[in-house]
Amino acid sequence: MPHTLTRPRDRAGVRRANLALLVRLLRRHGAQSRAQLAVRSGLSKATVSNLVAELETRQLLQAGGRHEGGQGRPGQLVELKPRGIWGIGLELDSDHLGSTVLDLSGTATTRRRTTADVRALGPERTLDALAALADAAMSEVDGHVAGIAIAAPGIVDATTVRLAPGLRWRGVALADGLAARTGFPLARIAIGNDANLAALAETDNTGATDVVYLLGGLGVGAGLITGGTLIRGAAGEAGHLSLEPTGRPCVCGRRGCWQTVVGIDALLHSLAAPGDLLHDPALDLAQRTAIIRQRAQQGDRRVLGALTQLGAHLGHGIAVLTDLLDPDTVVLGGYFAPLREWLTEPIRIELAARSVTAEAGGPRIVASRLGFTAVGTGAAQAAIRPLLDDPTLAPAGTPVSVEA
Repeated sequence: MPHTLTRPRDRAGVRRANLALLVRLLRRHGAQSRAQLAVRSGLSKATVSNLVAELETRQLLQAGGRHEGGQGRPGQLVELKPRGIWGIGLELDSDHLGSTVLDLSGTATTRRRTTADVRALGPERTLDALAALADAAMSEVDGHVAGIAIAAPGIVDATTVRLAPGLRWRGVALADGLAARTGFPLARIAIGNDANLAALAETDNTGATDVVYLLGGLGVGAGLITGGTLIRGAAGEAGHLSLEPTGRPCVCGRRGCWQTVVGIDALLHSLAAPGDLLHDPALDLAQRTAIIRQRAQQGDRRVLGALTQLGAHLGHGIAVLTDLLDPDTVVLGGYFAPLREWLTEPIRIELAARSVTAEAGGPRIVASRLGFTAVGTGAAQAAIRPLLDDPTLAPAGTPVSVEA
């Protein structure tokens, strides 16, 4: 069935939309002939040939072999030229900084992750470190960097971290700071909430329409997708749902927030004595989780008890979100993902006790397919997305002939 979308009325806008349509079809289906693109897009063969020629001049396409199907001589396939356009995703959280580089096809070519006490570093030194990661990434790629996106915890807008209680940041202009340090154009730098970006990466090309994605870390963020659309705003701060008004104090200044019982600090407190290796500040979240998983596999009773308790606390918050949103799937991301096999059953028990919608079957509880790479991948996807929406943002060069 031809792909349909609402098209702008002006000719330049229509052309941009058609170029974007072909790029997305090639990302989704791989190498295609012009005839196949015409069928999938609903455009005429002549229009497709003209659009392919323009994408060629912008170094976005390359020859992809021959199509043997149909009548007449074999047709020339075209495919995206993966190594000419890049998106760089930067991520920061309380215990680490990272970078991810994606090519035009969506393949990650390099990833970096370094342990860092971001709260102790403060905004300026954190920006210095992020700029170093961005410079390193840009120095390793040939071609055009479409954009840089930074994934950050807390409430953010397009350029600024408005409030990140876990970092004790307020009003930090990350985009401006990174542009000043790297010389990269400010207009091509964006900021996004880490849980939201991870949710988009997790559901990219999966067809999922109603999903709650939970990002487990120092706290818990939530990416909420309803009807295939991300709910933006402060939704990522689900960790500050007040579930126990007289409960533990939270970094936000309130009591009983969900993250005070499901954040990694709460888990470590319940399963590891103060001198335990798990409290070593040199370990990042992924390393700590690997140790916890190993101990659970070995049958450590204290660890198993703590995980059961964690699952119950997760189930409490998930019950609230489930009754509000009725998702078909809850994705456990961040440090929850590697521990899913010990968390699912207590989550289910709590859902059955607390959630009305659970009586109709409730959501599937699954582990993130991207694991600890979801945030960086989502940021890099956000960095390259403006060019996918408007391929004319790619600089025009000398075309390399793609035979018809």
